Order: sequence, then C-alpha cells, then structure tokens
Amino acid sequence: MNLTALANEPRLLVEVSLKPVQGTRFQPTGFPDLGAATYNLADGRQMLLVESAQSMANRLEAVCWDTPKEKWVECLVGLPYVAVTNGAGHIITNSVLESHRLNSPYILEGKDKSFFQTLKKELGTMEMGPVDLKLLASVLFKYDTNALIHGIFLAKSDLAGGRLRLPRAITAFIEASGVTIAPSGGVKMDNVNPSGDAKKGFGHVPFHRDEYSGKITAYFNLDLAQIRGYGLGDDAVNLLIGVALYKIRRFLDEGLRLRTACDLETEGDGSIRVTRPKDFPLPSRAEIEQALPGWIRAASSMFASPVVTTLKYEEAK
Repeated sequence: MNLTALANEPRLLVEVSLKPVQGTRFQPTGFPDLGAATYNLADGRQMLLVESAQSMANRLEAVCWDTPKEKWVECLVGLPYVAVTNGAGHIITNSVLESHRLNSPYILEGKDKSFFQTLKKELGTMEMGPVDLKLLASVLFKYDTNALIHGIFLAKSDLAGGRLRLPRAITAFIEASGVTIAPSGGVKMDNVNPSGDAKKGFGHVPFHRDEYSGKITAYFNLDLAQIRGYGLGDDAVNLLIGVALYKIRRFLDEGLRLRTACDLETEGDGSIRVTRPKDFPLPSRAEIEQALPGWIRAASSMFASPVVTTLKYEEAK
C-alpha cells in the first residue's frame, strides 16, 4: 500500500454520507441539561450533532479490540499497550479501552506504581524547562502507540509538572443538516397496578421522545503534520497513518450502530469522499489489513519488551 501521496500533505480529510439502515429516523447523542445538540447556520439550515468527537474517539478505539479474546484484532497484534489485572490476575481493563489511555486511574493511581515509576524515569528529564515533545512521543510509541493517534494528557504533577499532553491526531464527528424533529413516545405498561407509584417503578408511565431526520455526514480529519512532527521516523509514521486508516475503515464497516435507534450505514458507491488531498484514494480495508503486520514489524524495535506491559490494580489506601 503506497502512502507517498500523503508525504507532503498537512491533513487527510474524509467525508462519508450515511443513512439509517431502516426507515428515515435516527436518535442523536444527548448531553446532560441540554439534550440533543442543535444549531442553525447563517442560511437558516438546522444542524444536529449526531456523534461528538470524544465519543467517536472511543468508538474508533473500540473497533480495534477483540473483546472476547481480550486482545487487538488480528492485524494489529504486536502493538504495545498496558494491561491491568485485579488481585486474582484477571484482566479488568487496558490503555486501549480506557477513556484517558495511560492517564487512567487504574494505571497510575493504584498500589502498583511500577509503570508510573517507569514513566517518571523515562520522562524525568522534563521536570524543568520546556516539554520535549519528541521524547514524550517516543515513550508513548513504546508503551501505548494508540495514544499518539488519540491524544493524551498525563495530568500528574510528578510527570513534568502535569504538562505532558498531545492533541488528537485523528478527529472525527458525525453531524446532520436540514434536520427536522420526528416526535414520538409511548407508555411503560403495568397491567397489575396501572395507578401504582411510578417513583418505585409501578403504574403506567407515559413518555415522549424526539428522533430526527436529515442528511447525515461523518467527518474524519487525520493530522499528518502532527504525526510527522513526532520525529519518530518513516516506519513510525507509516504505522500511525496505517492504524488511523484502519480505524476509519473498520468503523464504517462495523461500528455504525451508535444506539438502539441510531443504526447507520454508508449510502453506497461514492459515499466515501477524500476531500484533501483529492488525488489520494482511501485504501480498502483489505489493503490496510494486509499492510499493517509489515508496518508493525518494521517499527517493533521501538516498542517495549514485552510488548504488553501488565500491572495489577489495587486501590491505594
């Protein structure tokens, strides 16, 4: 798979037209005290946020993990990450699935301080002075390569005074335009005691819900300049771009059931558009899967040994 068309490009921008698998209605993400995030453009078109950037980051990570086997999907096996076990030795989480990756409290806040001390030792040269982003990137690439794609904030005062952060290299979101509300509702039935105390779960309880219809588009922005700016060399750059492309392709194939009432699919031929650079055809999932093992091997000298760092979580007293 040839990535030379991206060599001098600052961004890879992809747009994907989506539609409900069935019918015309879909349920957007909601926020506490806000509900659905709607807004109007200057021309009066009503817009709707269907899936936020932070939620999409979690979804792009989740499609890379084989939950039943508790490991990377096959083509990503060999990438480093940190696994966390409980007192019985059972894996309870890992840096791929944790919302804040290596900054997870299960990794840094438990009794087992071995990995924290490792980070402190390898990043200790930055206690004073400016943050060495190249050093930070090399340490993250070594222990949790995924963090260089989705960003991180190591908010620990003992690690360079809590100044160690990298923004997302890939940002994705889904929005809809020209939306209209499709109001509906229902009743939670209680045929035994229809007038029972609803606060305790009894009785008939009517409810309403708002779904939406409109033109749905997913957007993906891969910051190629940021990835090259890590200064890790061509093998690392190829690997990070390849993993990011795989995330996009697999999400579009398997990750579009966002909620019970938000089950989406691509619209068909021509629904996936690379808007920058225009001469770069987005590789197929099969092409990316074939290339990834070679890219992982090429960069493996920069990984931790063993490639999976395992620690035990017990709550610190």
